[in-house]
Amino acid sequence: MIQLNNVSRTFHGRRGTVEALRGIDLHIREGEFVAVVGRSGCGKSTLLRLIAGLIPVTEGNIVVGGTAVTKARRETAMQFQRPALLPWRTVLGNVLFPVEIFGWKKRQHVERARQLLATVGLAGFEDRMPHELSGGMQQRVSLCRSLIQSPKVMLMDEPFSALDALTREEMSVELQRIHMEERTTTVFVTHSIDEAVLLADRVVVLSPRPGRIKEIVEVDVPRPRSLGHSEHLETLARHQARLHELLMHKDEAVAA
Repeated sequence: MIQLNNVSRTFHGRRGTVEALRGIDLHIREGEFVAVVGRSGCGKSTLLRLIAGLIPVTEGNIVVGGTAVTKARRETAMQFQRPALLPWRTVLGNVLFPVEIFGWKKRQHVERARQLLATVGLAGFEDRMPHELSGGMQQRVSLCRSLIQSPKVMLMDEPFSALDALTREEMSVELQRIHMEERTTTVFVTHSIDEAVLLADRVVVLSPRPGRIKEIVEVDVPRPRSLGHSEHLETLARHQARLHELLMHKDEAVAA
């Protein structure tokens, strides 16, 4: 579904050159949920922007669904750290915003928007304004806005980092449930090892800049998962420990 072949990205500026990523080879299967972790500045967000077609690769190539990525595509949705809702539009209006951008018939998508809002527990909030919602509720609206596109690929850049711990946990559980239903191919950047283990089929660990794939950890635990109450708690804990070890290790040698 997503193929990165020897992908590198270098930024050139007045203050010099920064090599963000080097030699990334990664294949993500259709319907897979892949988390990306690593120290700050290792190129995690850059990796998402490359897959989204928002910036070009310096070397290598990226193929999504059999098509080379050269620009942003409507089949790919991206969700950022902040919900970025339009303050002058209602909840329903925000969810339907991509429909208007792409020139689709609005009437055909209103029911889908309402269903999505109901799915994330926001039925009855369609006419509310963003400032009337909590941070977690706003992030749910943002998620619905992404899903209204029926994207083949969902790219998520630390979407829960600004939330309090309890709301963040609730959103992680919600996202896991939605992924089990929608089966959208998802790449999820996070600093949270707990989040990565809870959500991902595989966790890609990037080395410090320039970001390279240090190791890929497969989370061989059936869904739905819970870090608090699970018969697979020991396995989840083992994966968490391995990821902690990889991120804390000072040796920057990258696995072949």
